[in-house]
Amino acid sequence: MVKKTAPAAPNADEGAADTKSARTRQRILDAAANVLSRKGYAGTRLSEVADIADLQTPAIYYYFPSRDDLVEEVMWSGIAGLKEEVTAVLADLPADTPPIERIMVAVETHLRHELEVSDYATASIRNSGQIPEKMRTRQKEEDSAYGRIWRELFDDAAAAGDLHPELHPVIAQMLVVGALNWAAEWWSRSRGSLDDVVRNAQLMIRNGLSPDRG
Repeated sequence: MVKKTAPAAPNADEGAADTKSARTRQRILDAAANVLSRKGYAGTRLSEVADIADLQTPAIYYYFPSRDDLVEEVMWSGIAGLKEEVTAVLADLPADTPPIERIMVAVETHLRHELEVSDYATASIRNSGQIPEKMRTRQKEEDSAYGRIWRELFDDAAAAGDLHPELHPVIAQMLVVGALNWAAEWWSRSRGSLDDVVRNAQLMIRNGLSPDRG
């Protein structure tokens, strides 16, 4: 898998000071996101997280009571960060951007964030079905909120006549987002550039949704 940068995860405590302790906590989260994105839930070891974060393993317990608490934070942060990125990019588009073009922008933003920008997003997407259900409460809430962004995109496209009349907007949305998420499982630079992935995804989705397809 391509090595990505690991931007700061969204912090549940927005008033947290930029102290040495806060920076150390962030370093642990970044390291955990990196390991979890590559090795999965079962393969994530605190010893490797500590090595990447340049800490002794016991130091992690000062910030997180358990391995699962650390993983849960990474999983939530991954979806929260992805949602924030897509929301921000869509908000910057001109108000008259056609609904189908807004979907294309969301497709590109999702893929680039998942595959190139954030270990957190990759970790969250790849491990969603691996972690125990009790650890998924916050992540599932963010998943639902993120899904509502895509639901609105597809509803708007349907209302504008940008979707084939035989398509069910919700089913189409779930299939599209599922395909975007699956890219985290198979893509590497040896399979083509990320630009190629984005172009192919946009072409397939645009043609698949179009009311004018043959």
